[in-house]
Amino acid sequence: MKNILEDLRYRDLIEQFSDEAKMKEMLSKKQVLYCGFDPSAVSMHLGNYVMISLLKRFQLAGHKVVALVGGATGMIGDPSGKSKERNLQTKEALDANTAAIKAQLERYIDLSDPEKGAIVSNYDWLGNMPMIDFLRDYGKYFSINYMLSKEIVKSRLEAGISFTEFSYQILQSIDFYHLHHALGVNIQLGGNDQWGNLTSGLELIRKIDGENEDVAVMTAHLILRSDGKKFGKSEKGALFLDRNLTSPYQLYQYFMNVTDEDAIRFLKIFSFLEKEEIEDIAREHFANPGMRIGQKKVAYEVTKDIHGKEAADEAVAMSESLFSGDFASLS
Repeated sequence: MKNILEDLRYRDLIEQFSDEAKMKEMLSKKQVLYCGFDPSAVSMHLGNYVMISLLKRFQLAGHKVVALVGGATGMIGDPSGKSKERNLQTKEALDANTAAIKAQLERYIDLSDPEKGAIVSNYDWLGNMPMIDFLRDYGKYFSINYMLSKEIVKSRLEAGISFTEFSYQILQSIDFYHLHHALGVNIQLGGNDQWGNLTSGLELIRKIDGENEDVAVMTAHLILRSDGKKFGKSEKGALFLDRNLTSPYQLYQYFMNVTDEDAIRFLKIFSFLEKEEIEDIAREHFANPGMRIGQKKVAYEVTKDIHGKEAADEAVAMSESLFSGDFASLS
């Protein structure tokens, strides 16, 4: 089986493991991995695409992947990275968002075989769970001291955090426990701001099933630009995967305007090109920086992977026409 960890390190996608040696051993044979996606908006953005592409990489390496949409947890809101309480959405809005996020995931995750991939919503097992069952079956495994020690909670104590958001880490832990038993999921992936939630899930499984249970978690770096600013933001806000919110041309132009360093870095993070090809592009790019070889390649690859080859070709044609002044070939 392909050594995917070596490839992920080259692309600088890994930040933390619960146990690196254990993860390496587990990934030497086929595993089932999952990552969760929050339906807080009608479309995911480029930051989410980092995690989608991570699932795709594991799938291409021969593992089964499960994409979870938080149809239930989205009703509460993850406090991670938030300085104040979220405004809770209506059930109708969340249902619409969940359906839209599922449809987007279906474009990127191979669902042709149940042994390759699946998309699920945690509303199916959390949505109608009686409160007494929640407290008896799961709440008893979480000490208040343990929950308060998590950075996602500690960072909010001064500003205030409701019991609703405080309980979020228990719900995400139940997700991991449920998928571990229902679908054989042994590994959870997440952004590094999710570390506290991911490790809580590990703790729950080990407390119920035993310390020797084969489970592990891994986080990916929060992607920043070379100037230190959060990736995926422009003057108009996030760069969405929905072409009606961010057109393929806008997406293409975003990557055409990144720095030379970011062009090669983003080629590693977002593209599915092999290491050798990326290294060739980098050498050619820095030998001829005025030709913007890296920017052109990363802009094309990302637009193609997100919106398809036809949309990427059209974005190139539009860019060249606007540069040359020849619009005859455009629709």
